[in-house]
Amino acid sequence: MPEICRFLGIIITMYYNDHPPPHFHVRYNQQKAIIEIESLTILEGQLTPRVRDLVIEWATLHKSELLENWQFARQNDPLTKIEPLE
Repeated sequence: MPEICRFLGIIITMYYNDHPPPHFHVRYNQQKAIIEIESLTILEGQLTPRVRDLVIEWATLHKSELLENWQFARQNDPLTKIEPLE
């Protein structure tokens, strides 16, 4: 599970050959979620509102990079790191 970003204790990962739709995985302490890239909705899991809002803010800023990494993962190419939320 390649880590593509980490900020404020939130870890963002993406798996190679993962199932559509394009999405990324979020972990924060005991919380876990899968978030669809296009709509930025939670497909699975739960996050507290604070963590969810931070992740959505970050993903909104980096949506094109997330989609690019999704394509890299589908082709088994190395993923690129994405800047954290500051």
